[in-house]
Amino acid sequence: MDGQVKQIVGGTLSDTNPHDLKTNFVSQQSPAEFARLYRDNQLDGGHVIKLGPGNDESAKQALAAWPGGLQIGGGITDVNAKEWLNAGASKVIVTSYLFPDFKFSLERLKAISSTAGKDRLVVDVSCRRRGEKWFVAMNKWQDLTEMEVCQESLDLLSEYCSEFLVHAADVEGLCQGIDETLVTRLGEWCRIPVTYAGGAKDISDLDLVNRLSNGKVDLTYGSSLDIFGGSLVKFDELVKVSGSR
Repeated sequence: MDGQVKQIVGGTLSDTNPHDLKTNFVSQQSPAEFARLYRDNQLDGGHVIKLGPGNDESAKQALAAWPGGLQIGGGITDVNAKEWLNAGASKVIVTSYLFPDFKFSLERLKAISSTAGKDRLVVDVSCRRRGEKWFVAMNKWQDLTEMEVCQESLDLLSEYCSEFLVHAADVEGLCQGIDETLVTRLGEWCRIPVTYAGGAKDISDLDLVNRLSNGKVDLTYGSSLDIFGGSLVKFDELVKVSGSR
């Protein structure tokens, strides 16, 4: 965000009230330095999300620091997908482009899948909870779409992509625990690899997510990590534990 590596509380993003944004951490290190850290520890599959304008150059520097090691998301369309893959992204991540006027467009999904290639496309089904259901949230998680995250929708999307990324926007950045029910459902519903993000606060969450999802869901750590200003999880210990799994 603004060309810097930040950890934010996802539910506080707002275009109409930008001053409401709650930021947990703003790094003095460049995105490229984080990319090299991930490269040196062989943490492939991490994602770089461009939140808003002014991030393209920083994102490209990160991708150049580890070609083929990072995924890229934020403003991805069928028009620019190839550009980002050529810039070094292992995969492109798409959300908002698929939902013109907050309604799902199968035509757009087919277009970007054809352009990027199914094997290099990640569909971001980041969502917010409403009652006992979850709905895909777009535009920096501010706007709900009409698509419910469920078996039927995920089966449809999985025909055109190779992976899902799921931010639980309601708990993102809070470090107060994962959405256990959502993780369980993702383990039941998903037929392709899925990475969950939101609320991880302890190294034991790796085992919790693995157990709840029957080994089908990977976990992303953010604000709880010491490299992002957190005090709950040490990066070196996490690398060691995850590498032994």
